[in-house]
Amino acid sequence: MISMSSFTFKVLTLIISVFSIMQISSAGDPDILTDFIVPPNTTLDGNFFTFTGFRSLFASSTLSGFKVQKASKAEFPALDGHSVSFAVLEFPGGSVNPPHTHPRSAELLFNIQGSLQVGFVDTTNKLFTQTLKTGDMFVFPKGLVHFQYNSDTQKPAVAISAFGSASAGTVSIPTTLFNTSIDNNVLALAFKTDVATIQTLKKGFAP
Repeated sequence: MISMSSFTFKVLTLIISVFSIMQISSAGDPDILTDFIVPPNTTLDGNFFTFTGFRSLFASSTLSGFKVQKASKAEFPALDGHSVSFAVLEFPGGSVNPPHTHPRSAELLFNIQGSLQVGFVDTTNKLFTQTLKTGDMFVFPKGLVHFQYNSDTQKPAVAISAFGSASAGTVSIPTTLFNTSIDNNVLALAFKTDVATIQTLKKGFAP
């Protein structure tokens, strides 16, 4: 749960600035030749340009694990063609956003509550890490494997992520490897282990 505070307006102003910067420097979506894109059979009024999916963040709730709420093209069709999207990441104490990538955009993460351990690995396999305090920002380069972790088991953390794409995409490394139909022998060879170990790992990701 995000608690309302006196700096909420400043936070929102900063987010708007972040979007503007990312649109200029990191936009990866094709340019459009119209003011905006409207899906067929859509009533065009102020509601189309409004997203209300984050209202639940300001209501009392108890999280049992890491949760991400997105405002991308899929959830907010008005973003189509505008090279921006948004996500709010909620971390109960001791929770993690597992290693993953965004193939179509960099990610600019703004930590607004608590503390987070973050990091990414570049194409030379060098790890870059940082401990973010409230008010800190961190950029994850486009397409590189990265993660976030709330190491404080007692206090929650909340972060806001901005993307330079209406559909940045997310490829979760554990889920992609162990909750798909990749052959067990291939994975065993890749991880220099045996099939039984791979099968045990896959059980942890079964629906």
